[in-house]
Amino acid sequence: MCGEEGRRPAEDTESNTELHTKVFRRSVGTSTQGSTKMAFLLMFVTVLHLVTLAMLFIATMEKPWWSWGDTEKIDLWYKCIYENTTKAWLCASVSESEWLQSVQALMILSVVLSSISFMVFLGQLFTMSKGGLFYFTGLCQLFAGFAAFVAVLIYTFQRKEILQDARELEMGCFFGFCYFLVCVCVPFFLVCGAFCVYVRKGV
Repeated sequence: MCGEEGRRPAEDTESNTELHTKVFRRSVGTSTQGSTKMAFLLMFVTVLHLVTLAMLFIATMEKPWWSWGDTEKIDLWYKCIYENTTKAWLCASVSESEWLQSVQALMILSVVLSSISFMVFLGQLFTMSKGGLFYFTGLCQLFAGFAAFVAVLIYTFQRKEILQDARELEMGCFFGFCYFLVCVCVPFFLVCGAFCVYVRKGV
C-alpha cells in the first residue's frame, strides 16, 4: 500500500508535466499560425499599396481620360491630336475650367495621400512594436480613395463643361483608359485602407 501511495504523486507529477507541455505546444502553434497569417496579410497590403499607387500615378499623368476615336484624346493636362502627315501626336495644354481644376486638385491630393500612406506604412513596419495597428496608414488610404472617387464623379457628370467640345456625345467618343483605371483604384483604396486598420504587426 505504501509503495502504491508513493508512486501516485510521481505519476501525478508526470501527467501534469505532459499536460503543461501539450498546452504549451498548442499555444506556440496557434501563435505561429497567427503570426504567419499576419505576415501574409502585410505582404498583401504592401503589394496592393504599390499597385494602387502606380495605377494612380499613371492615371494622373499624361494618359487619356476621354477619346474621340483613335485620332484625338484628352487627359487632365493636355489635348492631343494625331497628325497623319507627320505620324505624330501634337499636344497642347487644355483650356481649364473650374470643374477640371477640381478634378486635377483631387487627383493630386489622392496621389499625395497615397504616397504619404505608403511611406508611413514602410516606416511603421520597421519601427512599430509588435501588435501595433496601422491606423494612420489606413485613414490616408481611405481619404485618398474618397478623393479619387469624387474626382471620377465630377468628371462623369461634368464632362461637357470639362471637355468644352460639342462632339462630346458623338459616336466613337468614349471614356479613356485612365478614367477606368481610377475607377478600379477606388475599391483598391478602400480594401487597402480596411486591411491597414485591421492588420496588426505580427513580427
